[in-house]
Formats: sequence, structure tokens, C-alpha cells
Amino acid sequence: MNTLRLLFQQETESRLLLTISRFLASIFLLLLLALPTLAQEVEPTVELGEVEVKADRIIHKTDGLLLYPSEQQKASSRSGYSLLQQLTLPNIRVDEVGHSISAIDQRGGVQIRINGIIADKAEMLSLDPKSIRKIDFIDNPGVRYGDGIAYVIDITTRRADNGYTLGTSLTQALTTRDGDYTVYGKWNTGKSELSLNYSFGYRDFKGIRTEETAYYHLNDGSIYTIQRNDLASRNRSLSNQMKLTYNLADSSRYVFQASLSGDFSHVPGDFSQKQIVDGAQTYTALEQQQSQSSSPVLDLYYFQQFTPRQSLTLNAVGTYIGTQSSDSYDEGSPYRYNVDGRTYSLLSEAIYENRLKPFTLSAGLNYNQKYTNNEYTGDVSSVTPMHHNRVYLFSEIKGTWDKLRYSAGIGGSYLHYRQQAHSYDYWSFCPKAALNYNFTHSLQLSYNFQLNERTSRVAMISDAAIRTNRMEWTVGSPDLKPNRETYHTLRLSYNNTRLQAYAQGFYKKCPHPNMAVYERTSDDRFIYTQRNQKEIDALHAMAYASYWLMPEKLSVTAYGGLFRCFNFGQDYTHCYTSYFFTGAVNAYLGNLSLHAYADNGSRFLEGETKGYSGGDIAMKAAYSYKDWQFALIWQQPFQHKYKMFESEVLNRNLQKTTALYSRDACNLVNLTVTWRLTKGRKFRAVNRSIQLKDSDTGIIR
Repeated sequence: MNTLRLLFQQETESRLLLTISRFLASIFLLLLLALPTLAQEVEPTVELGEVEVKADRIIHKTDGLLLYPSEQQKASSRSGYSLLQQLTLPNIRVDEVGHSISAIDQRGGVQIRINGIIADKAEMLSLDPKSIRKIDFIDNPGVRYGDGIAYVIDITTRRADNGYTLGTSLTQALTTRDGDYTVYGKWNTGKSELSLNYSFGYRDFKGIRTEETAYYHLNDGSIYTIQRNDLASRNRSLSNQMKLTYNLADSSRYVFQASLSGDFSHVPGDFSQKQIVDGAQTYTALEQQQSQSSSPVLDLYYFQQFTPRQSLTLNAVGTYIGTQSSDSYDEGSPYRYNVDGRTYSLLSEAIYENRLKPFTLSAGLNYNQKYTNNEYTGDVSSVTPMHHNRVYLFSEIKGTWDKLRYSAGIGGSYLHYRQQAHSYDYWSFCPKAALNYNFTHSLQLSYNFQLNERTSRVAMISDAAIRTNRMEWTVGSPDLKPNRETYHTLRLSYNNTRLQAYAQGFYKKCPHPNMAVYERTSDDRFIYTQRNQKEIDALHAMAYASYWLMPEKLSVTAYGGLFRCFNFGQDYTHCYTSYFFTGAVNAYLGNLSLHAYADNGSRFLEGETKGYSGGDIAMKAAYSYKDWQFALIWQQPFQHKYKMFESEVLNRNLQKTTALYSRDACNLVNLTVTWRLTKGRKFRAVNRSIQLKDSDTGIIR
């Protein structure tokens, strides 16, 4: 039986790989056939020199903000991360040292794009801030941006017609073992650009500690208490990223881009030694984990401007993700399992746009196909072959009538899922509408409505069961169904040359979502899983203000508000209110710039888990000298025990508090050295409207 199953898996994977390769090869061949035609000479154009226009730095739109960074902000920045940190976007936390961007309000993920292309860390580090034209901050993104995306930041740049750029960005912690190093090069000639990025990172932390207390309500009515506190730990990781990209572009007619990238990561052996106080018994337990993964990605993109009003965009991405991991934990008794995971996916999209006189019409088709096969061995024995197919059609119009701007869209999707005996076919309807009214040039009122489809993480719909500790298990739920989420956003905004401010209310309603379930078995095991339950609602209210105390020299930013959660499960109701605030000061003193940032983190409640993500305090001094830039960053100053995260389980049969602390993050000092050599002449803007990416391995953690 095992031999037959292996042969079937290999045949399935071979067929899928053959289908993906044929599809990508067909698109690539069509694009190659079209390139000679595209390269033909067209009517001559006249290029105007750059004209400086003094206007508002921030423009409010129906779906967010359009920002034009000042020359001082761009000159004092070393990378895309550095510039975004200075802008202090609402609800966005930028960790320049850790090269990460996240949402403070926990609404979802943050998607970063450069000229419409989803950007990775290497591209953000190699980005020349001086080439940035504008930044589109979308805080109400449409469903075409992907599931779980709450914010989209799209950076539009200019590209050199001729010349080259060479550079490096080196970040090294001075107080712990943590480093990140990137080298890159871009070569431009006429309409072609060839770029190569390589990044290497390492981390070796020994100061992370977890403290946990759990109360288990047993079947006999008694309460059993277990404490789990780390005595020692080590967290190590190595990462390598490489990306080769070729771009052929005529900004007024077409863009063709092909890229091949590879991500390779390795966790050589993490461990945490825990002191277990198990009732009247005290002993030491060891938790260990090691893993390695590789992910090559082929990405083909094509944009054609047929007429000044009509355009077509095509994108196809083929991804393979291979993961091998080993986990063990000997609390109570030894427990070890291995995972051999493979994921193949094909993501494709086509968008047509026509700028008609009364409005702009856009329509698109999105098709995704994914096969995931994770094999668990050892104390977990499970094979989870999963097939996903999704087709999504959408159309939208945008227009202006006097002082009113409007947009309206409609989408429909079909989702097919199959995992052995479990399967479903799901149809959804996704409308969207937005209105923006200008009372004056500075004062605006906007309203957004959107209904989205939301699907579960692949890992939670597998049928694997993983032991978390002696008393708890995490079990997949293959019968989970997608659900719909409804969003309402109302915003009143005001802006002039020195002040940008707005007040906003956001309400989310999610019927039949995937919510936490904790079950107690007859032999006193506690099972965590997810099921479609009644409803989750959320209310978010905030106010934001940014003001130049001294124009182009000194700015201050502050925002804050409240977050109210409502969780209605089948046998529980949990509600929670939290408050948040953020403040930042930026000073630009010629070649020297000074920055300070602070927030109080985020607090939320989802399902039966109340969570807290630690606040952030950072002070930075940066100095520019010719082609070099140096920055010294001090994070979490004067702290000796930084709480990174805390969670509390509120189940009637299980109450548990878990806190994660880090000594490595306390008084963390990093030095960043950036060198960039650019030789080029003219610049032009190149925009790309869509980009697809897959990073979900479907492995339960």
C-alpha cells in the first residue's frame, strides 16, 4: 500500500508540474513572439525637463492616502524601510533593523509593492529613496490584493534610461548576534534593465524566555495546574535570498518582466530548556526544532497599452516550496515528529482597463491552482494531499462628478477544495463601493463598503494532529469552509501644506468565521482546533495628525484610538476593548537626521485568545557623506526584560497565560552602513499593476 501511495503521489506531482511548466512556457513563448513588434520604432515623442510643483504632500483618496515625500526625507533615508519609517503611516510599524513592516492594529497583513510589484526585503534595501516619486498608501484594499491583506503600500519610482547602480546595505547588531547583509546591482541600457540581488542574514539569540501557567479543568471537577518556564534557550537561523530580474519597458506602451528567485533558509537547531512544575512534581523538559526550506519562483509579467485609454495586464507565477523539519518535546514523555512538505502552485491574473469619459472601467480574471502534500512521520503519522482551485472574476468603475469621487465594483469567485474524503465547492459574491466628497480643497468626507471572501490557512484544514505538550493537542479541521467579511469605513480628513489630520471609524462583521475550539476528551486531553461558528465583529476608531513644526526641518506625528472586539462562538461570548497610541518626531539637519518613535503595541481578542504584542521604542541618528550613509539605531532603551508577546486563553475548561520575553531585544543597538554608487542620465517612471506570490506551506506549527 505504501508503494502504491508513493507512486500515486509521484504521478500526481509529475502531472501538476507538467501542467504548470506547459502553461508558463506558453505564456513565455507568446511574450517572446510579441517583443519584436513591441521594439519597433513608434511616433517620436518629446520629453520635457523636470518641473518642480509645490503642492500638498499628502492627498486623501477614497481608499487611502497618496504621499509625496520631501527631498529632505528622501535624502536622509538609506532604503525603502528607512523612508517608510520616517513617514509614520497610520497603524503601520516599520522595523528598519529587522526589515519588517506590520500592522499595529492586527487587522491583517501589509503588502509592499514597488511600481506595482510585490517587493521583498532585498528590493526594499536596494531601493534608492531619491528615485521615489510617490507612495500610494491603501488602507481599504480590494479583494484582488489577496486574503488577509489590510494595507497596501505601493512605491512608485523612476528608472534610469542608461547607466548602472551598485550598492550594499550592511546591518550589524552591536549588542547581540544578529546581522543582515545585502549586495545588489542594476544595469540599464535603453529600455532594458537587468538586476541581481543577494542577501544573507543570520541570528543567534540566547536571551529569549517563555513563561506559562495553565489551569486544566478535569472531568472529575478538579483543577490541574502546570507551570512551564524557560531556563535556557537558543534561537538560530540562516537565510539566503537571490533574485535575477530582466525588465523591458516603454513607459507609454508596454512592460515585460521576467524574474527567477530563490529563498533558502535553515534553522540548524533551536532549543528551549524548561522547568516544569506539574502538580506536585518538578522536572526539566527539552523542546527542540530544526528545519530547512527552499523556494524557487518563476515570475512572468506583461503589460500592454493598446491606446491612451485601453490597457491589458497579464501575470503568471509558478512556485515550488520544499520544507523539511523535525520537532521534539519530552514533557511527560518523549514526543518527536518530522515533516516532509512540498507545495506546487500556479497563480495567474489578467486585468483589462478602459478609461472612458464618464468613468474608468476595469475587469479581470484570477485563476489559482495549488497542490500541497505534507507527510508527517514519527509520533505523528499523516499524509495530507490537498488540491485547491480558485477562479475569480471582477469588474469595477471609478469616476468623478463635481466634488464627488466614486467607485463601485462587483466580483464573484468559485473555490474548489479536495483532501482525500473531504471536499467542497464554494461560491461567493463580493461587492464594493466607495464615495469621497470634497467640502473644500482641504476638507473631505469618505465612506467605503466592501464584502470579502476569507479562507483558512492551509495548515488548519489538514487532518494532522500535533501534540503541543503533555496535556494539549492541535488538530486540523478538514471541513472548514470559507466565510465572508463585511467592512464599513467612515473618514473625515483635513490637510494643508503643514498639517495632515483625519478621524476614522471602521467596523467589521464576519458571520460564520473560523473560530477557536478547545475540547476536553474523556481521558483529559485538551484539543485545540477551529470550526465555523457564529460571528466575529470589530470596531476600530482612531484619530491621526502630522504637523511640520518647522517646514522641511522638524515634524511631529501622533495618532491613537480604541479597538473593540466581539466574539460569538457556539458556546462562548468574549468581548474586549483596548487602546493604542503612537508618536514620532523627525528632525532634518542637513546631512544629519534624528528620529524618535514610540507605540504601546496592540491588544486584541479573537476567538478565545486575548493577545498582546509588545510596544516599540526606537531612536535613530543618521549621517550622509557622499555615497555613504551611516545610521545608529537604539531600540527598547533602558529596558531589562522586554515583553515581545503575551496571550491568554479564556476557555471554560482551559485557562492559560503565556508570555514571551527577550533580553536580546533590550537596549538593542544596531549599526547600518549603506553604500550606493549610481551612474545614469535620464529617468522615467515605470508602473506595474499586479503581482502574485505564494508562501503558504500548509504545515501545522
